[in-house]
Amino acid sequence: MEAGRILHIGIPWITRRSSPRLPNFPRFICASSIQRGSYKGPKPGRDWIADWVSKNDDAVRSLPIYVGGASLLAVLFNRAISGIAPVADASSSQSRADLLTLGLAVTNVLTGLVWISIRPKSITPVEPQGVECQVIYSHLPESVVSEILWVWESLSAVTCCKSLVIVYDCQCIVQIGVAAKSLNIGEPFAVDAAKLMQGSVYQGVLKSGAQSYLANLSLYPGRSELPFLPSNTQ
Repeated sequence: MEAGRILHIGIPWITRRSSPRLPNFPRFICASSIQRGSYKGPKPGRDWIADWVSKNDDAVRSLPIYVGGASLLAVLFNRAISGIAPVADASSSQSRADLLTLGLAVTNVLTGLVWISIRPKSITPVEPQGVECQVIYSHLPESVVSEILWVWESLSAVTCCKSLVIVYDCQCIVQIGVAAKSLNIGEPFAVDAAKLMQGSVYQGVLKSGAQSYLANLSLYPGRSELPFLPSNTQ
């Protein structure tokens, strides 16, 4: 059934259910004799203000409310003790200054209320919902296959990467990791390279020449153009 589906799209594939034992190939290791504490190069900078704001997020979000409230009280107190009539007089410079100050104070209060009500959504890690797959283009040399498998094992070991898809020369040469489920039970969702290359995500990357980071895959066009990723990919 797998071979029939593959032959239907006209691209020969080989599907491996279990990770094969990687062949031995040369790896290079670079060692340094520099002792700990002797590094004299530039050190990464640190933004103390950003660190303080991130640690005191609630207080920073509430700060405009306190500033605006204090400004309102200060204006009312100054108005009460200055002997000026409580009714605003357009001909009085003091009245015009008080009105401007009241407007700024109210703006501060409203800004604080908005900052408190709108908070960034925290993303919690989830287990991908799909099937494990390892589909490799059959015409690839064995040396290339071993390198790709080594890259995948490195990525999955040191990062949170759960899926890897490589499209080269209008063909999907690698689909490995967790993939979305197809209509056939237990079968991964095949990557349609032609449809992927016609999408806006691919075309945008092709025009800009830079990588594209999709912060929220549920937003269009990420979900519709990448159906082969697990269904709960964030």
